Amino acid sequence: MKRCIYCLIVVLICLALNGCDKASLMNKMTSPEDKSTAISYIEMLRQNKFDQIENDLDSSIKSPDIRATLVKMANLIPATNPESVRVVGSQIMNGPSVHTANITFEYKFSEKWLLINVAIQKKKGVSTILGFNVNPIPSSLEHMNRFTLAGKGTIHYLMLGLVFLAPLFTLYALVLCIRAKLAKNKWLWIIFIVFGIAKFSLNWTTGQWLITPLAVQFFSAGAFAPAYGPWTLSVSLPLGAIIFLFVRRRIQTSELTTA
Repeated sequence: MKRCIYCLIVVLICLALNGCDKASLMNKMTSPEDKSTAISYIEMLRQNKFDQIENDLDSSIKSPDIRATLVKMANLIPATNPESVRVVGSQIMNGPSVHTANITFEYKFSEKWLLINVAIQKKKGVSTILGFNVNPIPSSLEHMNRFTLAGKGTIHYLMLGLVFLAPLFTLYALVLCIRAKLAKNKWLWIIFIVFGIAKFSLNWTTGQWLITPLAVQFFSAGAFAPAYGPWTLSVSLPLGAIIFLFVRRRIQTSELTTA
């Protein structure tokens, strides 16, 4: 039993570390046609073809100062060709007659990194621009959002410790519950133990935290990172495990007395 648990833990760790190839995942989520259309608008911006862009803007984002906004965005893009371009975000929505694609590209130039977002809508074969943004970033998203202990504070180390301890504590209570001679409500206790209540989440990159009172979490801890996104660690209160450890002897004694 112990060997099975150890093997499962090793497999889960390997899957978390290796994951799937981010670039392949993004390419599968983004159709070549959507990607080509979005890049064509970015090239228009690089070449200062503002009239063509304005002609395809959706009425919802047109404003009197849109030309000035486009000029500012174009000035952020170096004149040299990018060293690499990759999709780092993709949201696709398909309706009965409308197709919407919101794609974010990471552009690497010799001395500059840019995130360029283009949201396009296709309706009856006509493409319009729903959104267009250019934002400089200090480094690649993959580097910025990597899991590292460098420069982290007390709350990061505390969270990291709790994410490891909460499942171990839950597992300890669960094993005791399974081995306990309980004639009644054993399965209810098991369910109560394996789910933590409420959730405290921490964005590992930014240090921002969030408390979600109405939440349950399997084994009272979790870690998740979207492709190119920051890691989010979360921990819940293992209330079921705590209560069981306090009352288990009383429950067993009560059942023996009743028997």
